[in-house]
Amino acid sequence: MFTTMLVEDSLSFRQLVKDNLQNQFPSVDIIETKDGTEALQKIDSHPPNLIFMDIRLPGENGLELTKKIKTGRPDIIIIILTSHDSLEYQEVATRNRANYFLSKDSTGGSEISTLVRAILSEKGFNADGSDRERTFS
Repeated sequence: MFTTMLVEDSLSFRQLVKDNLQNQFPSVDIIETKDGTEALQKIDSHPPNLIFMDIRLPGENGLELTKKIKTGRPDIIIIILTSHDSLEYQEVATRNRANYFLSKDSTGGSEISTLVRAILSEKGFNADGSDRERTFS
């Protein structure tokens, strides 16, 4: 099963993204965290395939957290999803090995769905997030 983690301190925005993902990808397991400490604990116990990461979090910021995660688990895809849509933040996100950078203000649900669908396909999952059945000869 494909697992996605939402690292976002705003409950309302986290719920909005979660609802969108659940509607589009019913077989995706979604883990929610409100800060970096909680995210790191959950990554250790239940590693996700994909993380949506806010930049501004209580305690450690999302850019530093991205760097930490990618150092230990480079296979996890991280999408920075933030209100701070500046070239400077995009450059830092890239240096810290984020895979994608999306603006909360200009990105709609369809852009997120299209990106997640492409990631699922790239990782060998069905469009709904379920595992592809393997056939053996």
